[in-house]
Amino acid sequence: MASVKTQNPELPSDLVSTQKQSTSDQTDHIFVSKLPPITIPNNIPLHSFCFQNLSQKSDRTCLLVGNTGRRYTYAEVYQTCRRTAAGLSNLGVKKGDVIMLLLQNCAEFAFCFMGASMIGAVTTTANPFLTRAEIFKQFNASKSKLIVTQGQYVDKLRDPVDAGSNFLKLGRDFSVITVDEPPEGCLPFSVLSEADENDAPEVEIDPDDAVALPFSSGTTGLPKGVILTHKSLITSVAQQVDGENPNWHVKEDDVVLCVLPLFHIFALNAALLCSLRVGAGILLVQKFEMGLLLELIQSHRVSVAAVVPPLVLALAKNPVVDKYDLTSIRLVQSGAAPLGTELEEALLRRLPQAVFGQGYGMTEAGPVLCLSPLFAKQPFPTKSGSCGNVVRNAELKVVSPETGHSLPRNQPGELCIRGSQIMKGYLNDPEATARTIDVDGWLHTGDIGYIDEDDDVFIIDRLKELIKFKGFQVPPAELESLLLSHPNIADAAVVPQNDEAAGEVPVAFVVASSGSEISGEEVKEFVAKQVVFYKRLHKVHFVNAIPKSPAGKILRRELRAKLNAL
Repeated sequence: MASVKTQNPELPSDLVSTQKQSTSDQTDHIFVSKLPPITIPNNIPLHSFCFQNLSQKSDRTCLLVGNTGRRYTYAEVYQTCRRTAAGLSNLGVKKGDVIMLLLQNCAEFAFCFMGASMIGAVTTTANPFLTRAEIFKQFNASKSKLIVTQGQYVDKLRDPVDAGSNFLKLGRDFSVITVDEPPEGCLPFSVLSEADENDAPEVEIDPDDAVALPFSSGTTGLPKGVILTHKSLITSVAQQVDGENPNWHVKEDDVVLCVLPLFHIFALNAALLCSLRVGAGILLVQKFEMGLLLELIQSHRVSVAAVVPPLVLALAKNPVVDKYDLTSIRLVQSGAAPLGTELEEALLRRLPQAVFGQGYGMTEAGPVLCLSPLFAKQPFPTKSGSCGNVVRNAELKVVSPETGHSLPRNQPGELCIRGSQIMKGYLNDPEATARTIDVDGWLHTGDIGYIDEDDDVFIIDRLKELIKFKGFQVPPAELESLLLSHPNIADAAVVPQNDEAAGEVPVAFVVASSGSEISGEEVKEFVAKQVVFYKRLHKVHFVNAIPKSPAGKILRRELRAKLNAL
């Protein structure tokens, strides 16, 4: 990784006034990959990029559905994606329209995502375990034209007053399609998958057109739609698996484990899109059950696994693991949250034949910023606990939160990334976009880290307020808003508490209203009824006041210190 210096460009005055000011000082310390840059296709859409070498892999297994045993070849997957594209078009989905996938891992997820890409449509992905209110916030914000889901989640979409077959009134018509037996009022998935593939319209797609719209809380605040373009995702995938010495060396004969949810950008990018690009097999595991997962890894000879720290914990410490043959695993990448050295070493004792490393990313970054060079075809050494080196065709710098100046090696500051892989911006939120991407194009991650003398990147803290529960985002602002809606709560703040299994869990500090006798269990139950399971409060502490700055900002560090002292 080389450090170079660049001068700040001249900027239009209107951009300076509307976007986050540059963090650059007179000269910048900018870090790039140890691996040489590569040529990235920028004139084709995402689906063409992923299936670019279809003729060479058409008969290879593409998708293996763990819960059914069904296999699809690359030729079958491509044809079904084409049919799904035609089916979406028949239902009125046009270029620029949004569809929502409310699915656990299944083949239909891939068919819909790539099919939407083929007609220039956009896919927003949502966790099916979200509550009705959470789902419809995202559905409304994205203006989705239809929802593809499973029958068990359809009741979340119905009008709670007039359930029957009536879906919530949104001022617009929309269709609900289920991948299994359709409940009343829903359409079967066959309306998509059995359409005439020749009916798929030919559309012109610009590299800067949106293709994915995941929702993220960014560095702070409520969930926002992240606009990822064809260029964003092509760049990110190419940064990992293209070139003579790919940084994420997945091969055609690999079987890639996809047990992490595809609605999360990590699995969507690393397990699905990267695997499609190289022609690997993808084992789709619908939900995490330890015994079943180990059986599937053993029977399908899984060789590559993208995991998160809670799964690393289970693989490293659960005694049942010793009953299975996991010697096929050669690469294990951990991401979504930092992983400690002790847990890394415990896993390697269980899987001594495997190469283990970490990656680092965020949805807004497209998503990968750093990747362990141990995964490369010609690997470089890296230190335990490091999240690797910055990916190719990107620039990284470390910025002082106090001065805004870029910092040299071994000095901690906010990590900032620049490159074609980063998001286009937040959906309909130019202010939040401008707070995240500065006038020089640097995306500010909200994470505190440093780059050492060997080019290894370490994450040591967060500026952003997000809580990471098993890799899932828990925005404190969202829970605080719910708490403040309770008539017996005068003020509230939510902070993370460390947890061995989950990484972090949300804990609330609550100021009860005058005369109120509300209990901690009542507070937890009030929140639990309105949020998905991983956002539920684990503890409630009553206090006389929430510490705040003169500007009214919650002083979370004080609350975390108080929590540690309890």
